[in-house]
Amino acid sequence: MCPDSSEIKGLKRKDLLGILELEREEIELILSTAVSFKEILERPIKVVPYLRGKTVAFLFFEPSTRTLNSFSLAARRLSCDSVSVSASSSSVLKGETLLDTAKNLEAMKLNFVVVRHSSPGASHILAKNLTSSVVNAGDGCREHPTQALLDLLTIKEHFGKFDELKVVIVGDIEHSRVARSNIWGMTKLGMDVSICGPPTLIPRDIDKMGVRVYYNLKEAIKGKDIIYVLRIQKERQAAGLFPSTREYIKLYSITEEVLEKYAKKKVVIMHPGPVNRGVELAPSVADGMRSLILPQVTNGVAVRMACFYLLPGGTGEGRGMGQL
Repeated sequence: MCPDSSEIKGLKRKDLLGILELEREEIELILSTAVSFKEILERPIKVVPYLRGKTVAFLFFEPSTRTLNSFSLAARRLSCDSVSVSASSSSVLKGETLLDTAKNLEAMKLNFVVVRHSSPGASHILAKNLTSSVVNAGDGCREHPTQALLDLLTIKEHFGKFDELKVVIVGDIEHSRVARSNIWGMTKLGMDVSICGPPTLIPRDIDKMGVRVYYNLKEAIKGKDIIYVLRIQKERQAAGLFPSTREYIKLYSITEEVLEKYAKKKVVIMHPGPVNRGVELAPSVADGMRSLILPQVTNGVAVRMACFYLLPGGTGEGRGMGQL
């Protein structure tokens, strides 16, 4: 069934900037609303008029395939108009600031601004200065909230619960905004979270986030229900932080052999994409029966529809709950 706006109250805030700020109830509200929207995606005509007359601007200053297209489809499914701005096509090249770009776009009567930027906190700056609802689509190494939300929806669909599930996040934790958002979300929902990777790719004091730290992959994956794999983000590394790609593959690549020897039989594999096949994940694992990678992508559209629907969209009213 589709959401009934008379029954669903909105988020407590104007903007969606990170999982850290969200309460458990807000996360659960987004997920339950996304489940309702998934029904729309199965229809022959996948469009509803909930946001007709609204407009969203996509400010993507980093490369993106899945996230940008997922947000774009989500807006279109809700009958929301959109404009898209990239670094190469904006006045930023002429010296205009990100905030000035956003303010000029907002003067065209926007309701939402979805921003991806290499600087941590970029979305927070926009949120403080715009009346439009700002959605963080990834800011530096800080957070990527909608990725974590779609991951949580995928987990809930597969397992039917969160409490006591054991997950290990493997790979470049230091440079991963996805890892941070997922750690916040998973721990808030009662999951047991561990991380694993080379010591140089593990953030200092990350154990304060409530996670268990491993450096040995074979030990890390034992008894886990979910192995969440991350790629090596060389574009965010100032220098080489491990000897070679070959060495990384030898120690941390998830292969059929590793899973058969050390993992639970019913373990599932997740990855936010893009996958570097043959590096962090063997092709047979990425395409195998354990993989939830494509369901993650499918759920991304429904989750982002839910986020647009539940945010006030610049009206300042929300759906019955107002702004924090």
